[in-house]
Amino acid sequence: MEEILKAIPHRPPFLYVDEIVELTDGGIVAAKTVSPEEPFFRGHYPGFPIMPGVLVCEAIFQAGAILLSKKIGETATGAGGVPVLTRIANAKFKCMVRPGDRLELRAELVEQVSNAFYMKGRASVNGKTAVTVEFTCALAPRE
Repeated sequence: MEEILKAIPHRPPFLYVDEIVELTDGGIVAAKTVSPEEPFFRGHYPGFPIMPGVLVCEAIFQAGAILLSKKIGETATGAGGVPVLTRIANAKFKCMVRPGDRLELRAELVEQVSNAFYMKGRASVNGKTAVTVEFTCALAPRE
């Protein structure tokens, strides 16, 4: 967890990565165990709790931000740029994520053009794809 907190500025309750499973120069595999106590479950489909798809995407984006942080040698408190989301494309929601599920998060760097990083990602539960998405991040200057 310490490595995650050093890599990105996100903090609970808006941190959706619990573990870095594997990290290479071009990709990351991370994980998030979805606790039944997550605050969003209180209001999102009460009685039939489903993790909001946008938050599953956010978990993928955070995994991608960790990858970029490691790739460019940044830290959450460093003086360089902060990876921020600039585009989402082709998001597909294929299965529900429920309390107690363990999300496997994958993000891959497809291309870098200047300070724009084109990526694709996938979240799965028990080997079944929950979400696929393409996204772009850019480095925003720190103020």
